[in-house]
Amino acid sequence: MVHLEAKGIKKSFDGRTILEGVSLELREGELVSLLGASGGGKTTLFQVLAGLCIPEEGHVLIDGEEVTGKPGKVSYMLQKDLLLPYRTVVDNVALPLLIGGMKKREARSKASQYFTLFGLEGTQKKYPSQLSGGMRQRAALLRTYLFSRPIALLDEPFSALDMLTKHAMHEWYLKVMEEIKLSTLFITHDIDEAILLSDRILLLTGAPGRITKEIIIREEKPRNKEFHISEEFLEYKREILKHLESEKIR
Repeated sequence: MVHLEAKGIKKSFDGRTILEGVSLELREGELVSLLGASGGGKTTLFQVLAGLCIPEEGHVLIDGEEVTGKPGKVSYMLQKDLLLPYRTVVDNVALPLLIGGMKKREARSKASQYFTLFGLEGTQKKYPSQLSGGMRQRAALLRTYLFSRPIALLDEPFSALDMLTKHAMHEWYLKVMEEIKLSTLFITHDIDEAILLSDRILLLTGAPGRITKEIIIREEKPRNKEFHISEEFLEYKREILKHLESEKIR
């Protein structure tokens, strides 16, 4: 089942076309990565998909319904966690519920139900400054989930983490995705991360940006700990690098 679909998206700023003819699909339960150079239009595409800006051409559909230019239809998490330093963790996480009109006590109670699943048990009354980088990202992801949308747009959510924390977060996020039936569109500049996490990788290249290649990762998830040093992994990486290099010299 196709959850999210973009058809023929064109978007410009200040007379410069950033995206042109961009089409993609995100199916139920998938994690699809967008990979490409900085400034190639990935974040602009996310803003269009999230309804935060309107394209000159093209359409965005969720479960077949036209949602172009309509915000609040997907959960959207930026690279920075954006936790409010003066609020406790539970009040940060419960923010979407409070914005939706839920009373504070009820919002705290509902948010707290997910703290164990998201690896946050015991942090409810702490402040963001008391959490590690990985814990802050978990809190931000839970807040994103509580917007109660089955589609998540994640813009480099793990880029600020050290390698060991990032690997642990990858394993954890895939488990949570399966548990809560989440579909994810994921921006990254990290080729290894894209191969390890994705069902499919879309390469967004050129100026204006277009999706110029799709790579299907055939190995089932969760992938074993040896996958990142396997010949299959290296072949995916060679294919991606070769395509990115060929697009750069055009």
